Amino acid sequence: MGSPFSTPQVEEKRSVVPLVIGAAIILLIIGAAVLLSRNQPQSSGPATEDPYSSNIRIMDIKLSRAENFAGGNVTYVEGQIANMGSKTITGATVEAVFRNTLGEVVDRQSQQLTLINQMPNYVDSTTLDKHPLTPNMQHEFRLTFEHISADWNQGLPELRFTRIITK
Repeated sequence: MGSPFSTPQVEEKRSVVPLVIGAAIILLIIGAAVLLSRNQPQSSGPATEDPYSSNIRIMDIKLSRAENFAGGNVTYVEGQIANMGSKTITGATVEAVFRNTLGEVVDRQSQQLTLINQMPNYVDSTTLDKHPLTPNMQHEFRLTFEHISADWNQGLPELRFTRIITK
């Protein structure tokens, strides 16, 4: 006979169903993370240039850097854009190609072109749908990049207009 203070051994039967459900949820989260990481703004190959881009001139391109509120660096590509064509531009997607010191592509990013508006105490930017670029019009533009490959040679990126919306 055992001690009055000992507890009887009870064999627990555990169901494997919660374990299987938990494993399935973890696999779904991992799968979603993999899919989302593939949808970065960077593409693997060059995009096709928009036919209307032959009517656009980019001048006086310069680079600048600033620190954002999170402590990271932001790189700005700024310059002048001129619409030399006969249509009004109401939207433009620009692909920027960054190279390393060997001339190899190390980063490729696409984003909407924004125009710079000088306000009395600050600089604002706006999209072309709010401030269209009419024929023979010239305006300052800005592209903002938060994440560029560390292998980038710090030179000017190649800019290509991959989509231009006109009216």
